[in-house]
Amino acid sequence: MRPTIAGGVGLAVAALIVATAAVPPAQAGPRSDAAPAAAVAAVAASTDYQAEAAVVVQGAVATNHTGYTGTGFVDYTNVAGSYVEFTVTAGTAGAATLVLRYANGTATDRPMDISVNGTVVAAGVSFPATADWNTWADRTLNASLRAGANTVRATATTANGGPNLDRLTVAPAADTTAPSRPGQPSCTGVGPNGLTLGWPAATDNVGVTAYDIYEHGNKLAETPGDTTSKALTGLAPGTTYNLSVIARDAAGNASPASVAVDCTTGAGTDPAPSAPGTPTVSAVTATSAKLGWGAATDDKGVVAYEVRSGAAVLATVTGTPPATTTTVTGLACDAPFTLTVVAKDAAGGVSPASAPVSFTTAACTADGGVPGSPATLSSGWTVPWGISWMPDGASALVTERDSFKVFKQGRTGTRTEVGSVPNAVTTDGEGGLLGVAVDPNWSTNHYVYFMHTAAEGNRIVRMTYSGSALSGYTVLLQGIKKNRYHNGGRLAFGPDGYLYASTGDGQTPDLAQDKNSLNGKILRMTTAGKPAPGNPFDNYVYSLGHRNPQGLAFDRNGRLWEAEFGDSKYDELNLIKPGGNYGWPTCEGTCSTSGMTNPKASWPVNVASPSGITIVRNVVYMAALRGTRMYRIPINGDTESVGTATSYYVGTYGRLRTVSKVPGADQLWLTTTNADNNGNQPDGSDKIFRITIG
Repeated sequence: MRPTIAGGVGLAVAALIVATAAVPPAQAGPRSDAAPAAAVAAVAASTDYQAEAAVVVQGAVATNHTGYTGTGFVDYTNVAGSYVEFTVTAGTAGAATLVLRYANGTATDRPMDISVNGTVVAAGVSFPATADWNTWADRTLNASLRAGANTVRATATTANGGPNLDRLTVAPAADTTAPSRPGQPSCTGVGPNGLTLGWPAATDNVGVTAYDIYEHGNKLAETPGDTTSKALTGLAPGTTYNLSVIARDAAGNASPASVAVDCTTGAGTDPAPSAPGTPTVSAVTATSAKLGWGAATDDKGVVAYEVRSGAAVLATVTGTPPATTTTVTGLACDAPFTLTVVAKDAAGGVSPASAPVSFTTAACTADGGVPGSPATLSSGWTVPWGISWMPDGASALVTERDSFKVFKQGRTGTRTEVGSVPNAVTTDGEGGLLGVAVDPNWSTNHYVYFMHTAAEGNRIVRMTYSGSALSGYTVLLQGIKKNRYHNGGRLAFGPDGYLYASTGDGQTPDLAQDKNSLNGKILRMTTAGKPAPGNPFDNYVYSLGHRNPQGLAFDRNGRLWEAEFGDSKYDELNLIKPGGNYGWPTCEGTCSTSGMTNPKASWPVNVASPSGITIVRNVVYMAALRGTRMYRIPINGDTESVGTATSYYVGTYGRLRTVSKVPGADQLWLTTTNADNNGNQPDGSDKIFRITIG
């Protein structure tokens, strides 16, 4: 019956964007391909039209499989041009949702053109394989209908014909129009522990139902849609907050983030606690040490102590009153440390640092080796984001996020600019030119893949790399929602030869749980931009429930590990399995919700903010931004568990973005991104370090 290619798309609109330039870019899934705000719903309720009752040309009504509705289904003749044409009725003119129920029991994609009243509205819609001929799936798209009778035709475009077609459901069009961007916020009533944020209202075709307030990429608060100000309390005195606002509607559509405003709280009049007494150290091991210190004093009481290495927090002690001893764990072995302690009070006051205490941890005994001291490989970078090695291992391609430039970086330190990626734009946050992946078959096809932010959203694109220059920009996948933050962006080829991509939720958390959205996911695709065969939902989606996944790496058994930014509680290291749901926004870190997959390790957000990861000798190395350190996390043999995470270079080199294994050597490359909008260092201040695993 039906022969073979790879495939699943599950996202009809996104598939159209890949298939033909004639279709304008759109966001994927049910929040895409929006009708104009003024359009009137064409259908008052869902109506089913059975394929066996439609006009069938070069096809036959059949009943030899199970699971169909009505009295049968249409089996397309295996020729291009075979079609089924439905006559549907709309009470008024306007947008409607068309859902085609089909089965495809082979591995061959069977694309079809969908036309309404003789005009093709969606060309080459993918109808990929289902599990068998008794398994049915839906393909969904929006289209405009006229009042009264309309014809909807599904025409096979290849010699394989169309899939088995059960029915067409015509439903009211979903609200897919996002609110407009709110106006720039401003701050009033600024005090030491709070302020009032106000902003000009957003507009929406139906209505704004809520506003979300973000500090950088973390949500601080929300208000109802009829409120355009919010009193923010519990803020730290003398602190600058970078605030922006996002509008939401009842359908969950989220606006672009507003222009941000920096608001600085007052110094406050409540005296800060006194400095804690000089710490002492005992029970030093290879990865831990016990600290004790004299209590600080405060007029209203100390509520917490922080143990710090420079500005980086290693441990936090809370309580009423908090204890004055703690065991600091996760230290690098055979490494010198100089630690101080600060006290905090309930008003957010922070004491001066205690006198320092210095010590060296015990000798290393870790299996898999430990990282040595970093040596500068190259400098003068501005936010180096992605690294991908050429197949010969002699050099790597490195992307700069904000300049959109691509460089060839040699193993000896020499670097050369080889081009830039067209159509890339910044988001004044985390968007721009992000991940890069060199095709494993580069020597025969010369392909390199990039993920970048564009005008309409985030894209995965392909270019040709001659070895010295880039050319031939081709869009493979778009429709990935963008926002100021949460754009994901990592690319990696798996041992199966398919391209994996991490996508953020675009600051719209509900998208992470929507299987028909490209956001908040790990995607898996072919080098031609099609969904990879065997994907769990017959579309691009490999796993879901991600907030802002950043690091991707495969271990010696071909398993995929992923590092992910949390919101306000926990960052995560996950072992990714096809079809797995990793919890966001229901869960952050470990939780007990049925159907959610817990992380293999997690960290409070103030000590991590993980970005890139790599694996050397069965050990995961993870670069941390806010945590200003590199974590070493051993995998326990071939199990699905990990051992104790230890920290290297805490506070020494600033924000660490990407870590990459050097081919054929027990070495790492590690990049800083201190010139990003969180590090606030000048352009050109970033570096790439080379580290040997001993």
